[in-house]
Amino acid sequence: MRTTSTDRPTDLPADPPGITEAGFASFAGRHGVGVVECIDLTVDSARLAEGLWFVVADFEDPSHGGQARAWRFAHHGRTEDDLPTDETPSGGESAWRGPAPDAWRSSLSRDEYQAAVAAVRHAVHEGDVYQANICRVLTAPLPAGDREPDARALAQILAAGNPAPYAGAIHVPVASGIEPVWVVTASPELFLRLEDGLLSSGPIKGTAPTVDGLREKDRTENVMITDLVRNDLQRVSEPGSVEVTDLLAVEAHPGLVHLVSRVQGRVAVDDGATGGLWGQVLDATFPPASVSGAPKSSALRIIRELERGPRGPYCGAVGWVDGDTGEAELAVGIRTFWWSDDELRFGTGAGITWGSDPAEEWAETELKAARLVALASGEAAAD
Repeated sequence: MRTTSTDRPTDLPADPPGITEAGFASFAGRHGVGVVECIDLTVDSARLAEGLWFVVADFEDPSHGGQARAWRFAHHGRTEDDLPTDETPSGGESAWRGPAPDAWRSSLSRDEYQAAVAAVRHAVHEGDVYQANICRVLTAPLPAGDREPDARALAQILAAGNPAPYAGAIHVPVASGIEPVWVVTASPELFLRLEDGLLSSGPIKGTAPTVDGLREKDRTENVMITDLVRNDLQRVSEPGSVEVTDLLAVEAHPGLVHLVSRVQGRVAVDDGATGGLWGQVLDATFPPASVSGAPKSSALRIIRELERGPRGPYCGAVGWVDGDTGEAELAVGIRTFWWSDDELRFGTGAGITWGSDPAEEWAETELKAARLVALASGEAAAD
C-alpha cells in the first residue's frame, strides 16, 4: 500500500476562498480546491503535459455515451491539513446523509445476473471470448434539496470504515459554472502509475472472503488478465522493458482478499503524436483490462449486450496526472460511488470464465458491495 506523509511541504494557501462552492479533489496524495477549468480528454489530452489535473473517465467510450474529463484547480498540494471546509458541522458530526439501507435497487436481479453469467460461459464455449467482466449498478434515491450531497463527508466515512490504497473524491458542483462531477472512491486497484519513466499497473482478479476461499478459477483468471495488461503496456513501452514483477500476490482488504499482480514497462511514445503521452497511453490501455475481459474487443461487445445501462465512472479511471513532475496515479474506478440526477450509484461485478458458477459469481458481487453500501447507508460495516 502506498502511503503519503502528512508532514511534507504543501503549496495550499492557508485560506483558499469558496472551497465548498468551488469544489475540491483529493486522491492518493494530491489535493486541490478552487476549480478553474475542465477539459475533454478525448480532444485535449495533450494538455495533461502541464500542471496537475484530476481525472475521471467513464468506462464507456464516447461512441457509447462515456466521458473522459480532467479538472484543474487553482490551489493544490500534497496534503490537505490546511484545507478549510464547512462541510462538517461544528461538534464533528458527519454531514453525510445517505439513502436508507432498503432503498437500493440493482440494475440486474439475481436471476438476470446469473443468466448473464450463463451467457458468458456459452460465449466462452463458442470461442467468442475467454473472459468477460459482468457488472450491475446499485441505485438509491438521494435528492439534492438545497445543496448537493457532501462528497467529502462520505469519503471520510469510507476512509474510516473501509480504508483503501486509492481512496479519493472529486466534487465540482453545478453552481461552480464548470462541468460538474461527483465521485467518491475506495478503490483497491491501481490502473496506471507513472513514476521515473516507469508505467505500471496492478490488475486485481480473484476475490474471496478469506484466502482459503480463493479458487483455481481465480488464479487462472488473474493470469489471463495479467497477460492482457502486459500486452496493453507493450504498446507504449520500450521493446523488451515490460515485465511482470509480481504474480498472484494475496492482498487483504476490509472484509475480503484479492489476488493482485504487478506489471511495468519503461514508457516510450511518439512525442509528436496527437494527444501527447497520455492520449497514447489511454488509447493503449483503456478501459482497464481487469474490468473488461479478454479479448478486450469481444468482451466489450458482450458487456454491452448483457448489462443494462452504462457503468459511468465505475470501472473507469479516477486519479491525477501531474505533467510538471511527470508523475501520475490512476485507480480503476471500482468500489466507487457517483451521484447525479438525485440518485446515488454504486457498481459491483465479477469476472466470468468457463469455470464460473452463476450462484458463486452473484455472491461475489454481493460481497464486494455489502460493506461499502452499508457504510453509505449509515450502517456499521460487518467484518
